[in-house]
Amino acid sequence: MKRTTTDTFVLELPLVVDLSAERTLLGRFDSARRLCNSVLGEALKRQRLMRESKLWQKARLLKDQKERSATFRKISSEYTFTSASLSAFGTTCKNEAGWIDRLGAHETQRIAERAFAAVESYGFGKKGKPRFKGINRPLHSIEAKTNASGIRWKAGTATIEWNGLTLPAMLAPFGKDDYQLEALCCDTKYCRVIWRMLNGTRRWYVQLMQKGLPQVKHEINHGKEVGLDIGPSTIAVVAEQVSELAAFCPTVKQPWKQMRKIQRAMDRSRRATNPKCYNTDGTWKKGKRQTIFSVGYNDLREELSEAERCLAAERKRSHGQMVNEILSHGTIIKSEKLSYKSFQKCFGRSVKARAPGTFATLLRRKAESAGGEIVDLHTWSLKMSQYDHPTETYTKKPLSQRWHVLGDGSGIVQRDVYSAFLASCVVTKEKEHRHHPSHIEVMWAAQESVLRRSGWCFNQSASGSVQTFPTVKPSERIGRHRELALGHGPDAVAETREPGDPKEFALRTPSL
Repeated sequence: MKRTTTDTFVLELPLVVDLSAERTLLGRFDSARRLCNSVLGEALKRQRLMRESKLWQKARLLKDQKERSATFRKISSEYTFTSASLSAFGTTCKNEAGWIDRLGAHETQRIAERAFAAVESYGFGKKGKPRFKGINRPLHSIEAKTNASGIRWKAGTATIEWNGLTLPAMLAPFGKDDYQLEALCCDTKYCRVIWRMLNGTRRWYVQLMQKGLPQVKHEINHGKEVGLDIGPSTIAVVAEQVSELAAFCPTVKQPWKQMRKIQRAMDRSRRATNPKCYNTDGTWKKGKRQTIFSVGYNDLREELSEAERCLAAERKRSHGQMVNEILSHGTIIKSEKLSYKSFQKCFGRSVKARAPGTFATLLRRKAESAGGEIVDLHTWSLKMSQYDHPTETYTKKPLSQRWHVLGDGSGIVQRDVYSAFLASCVVTKEKEHRHHPSHIEVMWAAQESVLRRSGWCFNQSASGSVQTFPTVKPSERIGRHRELALGHGPDAVAETREPGDPKEFALRTPSL
């Protein structure tokens, strides 16, 4: 079934699931896992046979792009490596296994399409080879294709119906959550049932794919331009009357020492319960597999998993807050095109705690949803960190040098903030991105006072000595205060929450 191209947003609601309903759901999810493995194995087999054929080898040598693509589509059809054929294979497997009461036609087709998409991405080189779902790596979500059959949302009773199973959803009291109320008034396209482990307890949720755009809680400054300079742990923002350098996720405190203790205790437990897997010198025996895990090991694993989940939840919340603050300054965002994989290699610990790549993905999605765009500037041709606009020259600087001395001696400006300013000045109407000195001079005359007022630009001393400059603080936020939209008030609980134990950052299910 062809998906519609209308705007869609997700509304997630917790479900009330008793023990009997949970056993039924776990049985259906296990059947879906086995079905996914069957379709995945068949897809990998068909892809391998297709690639080994002589027709495929000849098609690789074609130079014409259109002829090449048409030939590949024809070969895929001949070897039945298509989404429709694998969906039919999944339906056959489901019927022969007798899972008609567990999985409907739409759920089966979505599972098959999901496996085919993973194998297709692997064939194009976009992702790695997909792995099979095991008992320790189960399936976490099942979705339908429409709200007419299979997993259905009943707005009148606020319940989920799925093959004779009725699951009530937990809704906020009337008048307490305007966003939820407005989202439920939209049409539901299809539903997805998911589960997560929260503090060792399995929690069930339903994700409603609602038609339209979500309600905007904060103001968005449409059409304005914003320059960014994204680093492994900080981000510089320059816009009209705004210039700031902020830290990513200031409330995320990675407990490296505590997690290291848990990991060492887990390693000792594995070595004690699986001595045959290790040599006398403590090294791993090739080909061995650990099969015995103690109760204490499972408790430690749950503790480590819960700590990481809480940190990820707080990181996601902090990223969303910063994205909203940036969009309040403008929706046309200019930033250098960066390799976040290289960030992981060079600044592994910082990237693990701050996740700048995740922030960039979220910013792009929200900006496009608001009618804006992310302009990826060419890094090597512009050389933001080396350019000096008064002299129009490029000078390499070591990474430790965080302040840039202007060539005409008019002042000293913070390096990252200056790069963000130059990014905001790049004219993108032409195909080739380059600096325009006259345009930068006009922009600098308007922005210099803002930089000096915010503390990121100083006059150079007469003696030429370097002054003591302020550094970015973990608690700093981006300059201008954002007004709340009508019908929304401040979160009093969030204002009083203080950073501490990562378990306090969990997004707990409200007691409604």
